[in-house]
Amino acid sequence: MEDWKLKLDGKWNEMKGKMKQEYGNLTDDDLKREQGKDDEFVGRLEKKLGKTKDEVIKWIQNL
Repeated sequence: MEDWKLKLDGKWNEMKGKMKQEYGNLTDDDLKREQGKDDEFVGRLEKKLGKTKDEVIKWIQNL
């Protein structure tokens, strides 16, 4: 499994809080994750934040 996915799985509630602090426009629906659908999750963040997939993944890794 990729590094960023492991990080999400490990401390999801804490990371959601950090994501909302940094981007106040993120909603609970934006941050909803379903097992095995990480690509859809990243896609929602790409669209909402106006970032590329690589930028979103790098942001997650740096949280």
